[in-house]
Amino acid sequence: MRVASLMVSGRAAKVGGQAVIEGVMMRGTDAVSVAVRRKNKEILCHNTSYVSLTQRSTVLGWPGIRGFVQLVESLVLGLGALKFSADVAAQDESGPADDPRPRKKIAGAIASVLTVVAACGLALLLFMYLPLLISTWIQRDQEPLLFNAIAGGIRIVIFVAYLWFISLWKDVRRVFEYHGAEHKAIFLYEAGKELTLENARQYTTHHPRCGTSFLLIVAFVCIAIFAVIDGLVAMAFGPYPGVAARFLVHVSLIPVVSGIGYEILKASERSEHWVVAALRRPGLWLQRITTREPDASQLEVAFAALEAVTRNPQTQAVEPRGARKRDGGPSGSVS
Repeated sequence: MRVASLMVSGRAAKVGGQAVIEGVMMRGTDAVSVAVRRKNKEILCHNTSYVSLTQRSTVLGWPGIRGFVQLVESLVLGLGALKFSADVAAQDESGPADDPRPRKKIAGAIASVLTVVAACGLALLLFMYLPLLISTWIQRDQEPLLFNAIAGGIRIVIFVAYLWFISLWKDVRRVFEYHGAEHKAIFLYEAGKELTLENARQYTTHHPRCGTSFLLIVAFVCIAIFAVIDGLVAMAFGPYPGVAARFLVHVSLIPVVSGIGYEILKASERSEHWVVAALRRPGLWLQRITTREPDASQLEVAFAALEAVTRNPQTQAVEPRGARKRDGGPSGSVS
């Protein structure tokens, strides 16, 4: 496999990705590809056209705005990729995942929406509300900078503990292995090297543009932005009446902190200064939890997703090199 077909105007276009269930999603400038390993060992690639809203709208592409737009797009596309990989896994285990009856499809869609809403609500409670509640117990005078420094530290501790805890699960470890495969494939792509297992072994699983690093940067940005806003609120209206009021103000600032965090991450890509390198390290250290060394079959899936990301929208089955297709296996497409 070669990356020559992915080069644009003599240099590589930006590609990002995400690990899914037994697979990898890759996102290019005009397409998204999900490649998953099926139970019969073949690789199924689903490729769709997609151009970011930041490229379709001048305003949404402005610095400070594009970061939040990219975050929302990544969540939407990531959830879609996870659903696709889950449907493939379900089809492999018990036949087609989709029930043809309209009522069942509607019920399934409603269940998916409720699951996403519940997950978002739990994340806000765990990573936003709980740190504020604990900080209120610790720092009762609620001086803005100290209060938010404590809350930010608690938020980071909870985040790291959460990642470490889920990494103990076997299924999650496999997702983290695919995460490592995604990073290695992107390293090869960015270096313009052939997508081979031998070349992949030369690279680490820790990538400076990883979403894990972005989330850690956002956590630090939250401390500064929340401290400033809390100070302004205190001067204008007095102390917050309770934790819930502060929580609502902070949640409303998520577009701002994610936009700033994105610009910091983007700026760090263009600098090799030792200070910038030092600021990157915490995100790279965190990837010791969120990535694992992939095996050859997982790398092949990441390579397939990377190659497919520039193809026309289609769903196709790819038989990996050295693998033999088994008779009686599931079909090569998922509706």
